Amino acid sequence: MASLRSCAGVAAGVGLPWPGAAVAAATALSRSAVAGGGIVRGAVLICTLASGALAAEPAPPRPETVSVRLSLPPDEIDAVWLLPPGPALGLISVQHGFARRCDHLRQTLAALAQGGLIVLCLNAEMAGGNPLLADALAAAMRNGLMPPGRSEQALRWVVAGHSAGGLFASHLGAALAREAPGMLAGALLFDPVSGSGFADNLQAISQAGARPVRAISASASGCNAMNNAGPALAAVYQSTRSAGIQAFVGLQLVDRATHLDAEGEDTSALAVWACGQGPPRPDNVALLRTLAQAWARDMVLGRATPEVQRGGALVEQALAEGQAVPIE
Repeated sequence: MASLRSCAGVAAGVGLPWPGAAVAAATALSRSAVAGGGIVRGAVLICTLASGALAAEPAPPRPETVSVRLSLPPDEIDAVWLLPPGPALGLISVQHGFARRCDHLRQTLAALAQGGLIVLCLNAEMAGGNPLLADALAAAMRNGLMPPGRSEQALRWVVAGHSAGGLFASHLGAALAREAPGMLAGALLFDPVSGSGFADNLQAISQAGARPVRAISASASGCNAMNNAGPALAAVYQSTRSAGIQAFVGLQLVDRATHLDAEGEDTSALAVWACGQGPPRPDNVALLRTLAQAWARDMVLGRATPEVQRGGALVEQALAEGQAVPIE
């Protein structure tokens, strides 16, 4: 049985803004309580809802959303920026999957912005990971790409993506690692789908563990090409370990996890039907967003918060409860 802990205490332990991520996770977890046993499962945040702490805290400020048209030669691309309520710690490009749009990641993007990151998402074709667009975006980043009205300097980028957007993120990260290595903080992948260049791209980003590569994958399905990204992620783990660095790549969610967990409540009925795994479970969605926010913050700040690494309480709880297994 999971131990009960206060949401505020757990949020502080992983360096997350309270009440932002903690409230979202607590709300989601409360929906997944096991009837009759009173056990709240989920391995993300186990919160004492009866304490009244949630009701006493104001809702977190919502990120500002700015829709723009970006010139990424030879294309003009519709894009969305999400701006954190306070000073930015860094930037993150989060790419949706094949035949999807940024709206399908709305709440996940918001969680990242509430963690202090300026978030960019492109509404673009993702067949094959669109390497030409990735190169064009990398060039724009090198030339100082920022949202309107923001002028923060010397901020680093995290490259992130879901499904085929994970392949796009690998192309983008490899381009930055090659041409502007100081700008790249790491990579964050949501159940990525592998394709041409994916394994080499991840190695170029990681540099044998010098930069973090983190992934949250799901149970095998046709929508993630039967977890075909697994070998490339395991290779990053092995190369990091061989370099003498404590290796941790991330988690595969295994307790009724779906390819659509990164989309959560913003997914569509058609996608749920197509993937055949049922709708995303709130506890898996909450874990994904909590870890993603913490990992991305760590990347831009150049740190590794123990709570969300292997051996840390949140990760080890997910493993102990059978919600996840390590990627290695």
